[in-house]
Amino acid sequence: MALSERQLAAFADKHAWQIPFDTSPRHLAGPGDARHVTHGLAAAGWTAVSDPLSAEIVMRSPDLRHRLQFDPQSHTSAWWRLRAEHSDTEPGWYAEFGQLIPAEVLAAFTDALIGPAPQQPDPWQPLNSAGWDRDSEGTARSPDSMCHIELRPSSEFRVRPSWHVETREPGYREFPGPRIWHAYFDEHTPTHLVGPFFTALADRSPLQRGMYERTGHCSAVQEPSSVRPQQVVDAHTTRLKALRAKARSARRQQTKPATTPASARTVTSAARR
Repeated sequence: MALSERQLAAFADKHAWQIPFDTSPRHLAGPGDARHVTHGLAAAGWTAVSDPLSAEIVMRSPDLRHRLQFDPQSHTSAWWRLRAEHSDTEPGWYAEFGQLIPAEVLAAFTDALIGPAPQQPDPWQPLNSAGWDRDSEGTARSPDSMCHIELRPSSEFRVRPSWHVETREPGYREFPGPRIWHAYFDEHTPTHLVGPFFTALADRSPLQRGMYERTGHCSAVQEPSSVRPQQVVDAHTTRLKALRAKARSARRQQTKPATTPASARTVTSAARR
């Protein structure tokens, strides 16, 4: 599904008239614009299959293996759900995300679905580099201790470890505060998708939010940004072009006919003679 000029103009119209504020840390920046996610997938060829008059958005990948659901009327804490069906070579998997997850962080996860899987380093590495506190039990905490990442071990119900992310308000003594947002990646979610999510989450650079736009918590720090509104729009357009090119390259690689090695052709020719 190609993005229409009207859709791109609607994004530009919203952001061109907003006064951006640098908002940090990222886990408290608030949801932002969901089109960071949906426009990116549409640029890569994903198709909206939901009722256009419904608040719910459902998108499917070109190969029909992946399904993204955004439901702002959900009766659960998960507003975003992403499912992958089983394939001949890979198991199916499931991930979900809460209402106030920053769209730019979620987009790092969905962008990684586009194109072949890269070599992914240790997913803990970006957290270590950003100064998150690690312990020996497979957990990490943000410098303000409000975002917590846990790699829960396998159990009788899970054959492999699964990732759990929670951002919470400060608690009292041993009691945790109310949850702001969460992310869950089941045991089969590929590491090369989780890694970019952690990289975007731990990035120290602020996210841009408009004046009066909702943040995740009152402790989020906002300062007038040096980024001009048009730069926000231009960055979005540039990213969409890059994703479109990446998706096209991946499709060409998938449809490229297999070539016969020169040595095999020589043997075959000799046998025919």
